[in-house]
Amino acid sequence: MSTDTLSDRLTNVERRMDYPNLRPRDAATLMILDNSGKGEPKVLMGRRHERHKFMPGKFVFPGGRVDPADSRTQVAADYDPVTRAQVLYDMKSRSPEARARGLAVAAIRETYEEAGIFIGRKQKTDLPRPAGMRPFAEHDVALDLTPMRLIGRAITPPRRPRRFDTRFFVVFADAIADRMPDGILPSGELQDLHWLPLDEAKSLDLPTITSVMIEELQGQLAADPQLAPDHPVPYYYWASNRFNRTLIER
Repeated sequence: MSTDTLSDRLTNVERRMDYPNLRPRDAATLMILDNSGKGEPKVLMGRRHERHKFMPGKFVFPGGRVDPADSRTQVAADYDPVTRAQVLYDMKSRSPEARARGLAVAAIRETYEEAGIFIGRKQKTDLPRPAGMRPFAEHDVALDLTPMRLIGRAITPPRRPRRFDTRFFVVFADAIADRMPDGILPSGELQDLHWLPLDEAKSLDLPTITSVMIEELQGQLAADPQLAPDHPVPYYYWASNRFNRTLIER
């Protein structure tokens, strides 16, 4: 599918835009790919609980907004330099390095809370951990951002009821260091967790941006199944009454 069509699809779903204007909040989500089998890689998705006011019942990747403690969390290893530069692109902050790390930490923390999966590497560490990251210390999981790749970024248009500046990350399943026992999900925010081929995932009830990012990911996998960090990253933002797509280059 052409990139113009992807932008059109995002533009066409925007309806009510008469809410008070809000500043977008940082958010991050994580696509975990399992390419151990034959055929198309599978991605982990879950359904948001029906009690949620925001996107109830929609299938999404684990993720959520960045908490203040995420930017203060120390990591055992930082991003690959190219990925780091991509995450820092157009970042307006007094502490851009900490904010950039906080995005990845948020995606990793939310993946634990929503799916019971620890992303990182098995390693004892005495780095201080905020309360939300203590389970990682208890399971001897060090935060390693090296395998994480930025697949896309999207900012919710103005005058929507909620606005997010979301980074979409991807890791392969070999970055899973540990898991909670089956059936134990710390937050309960996601239900019906499944590993699904990407084409099958697109048939679910998805937020439009989620389906667009799956197609972006498929295009990047077709060009490079290993997802080397030097690929351009699509960046969707609202301007001139429509979604625009530009590329964050290396």
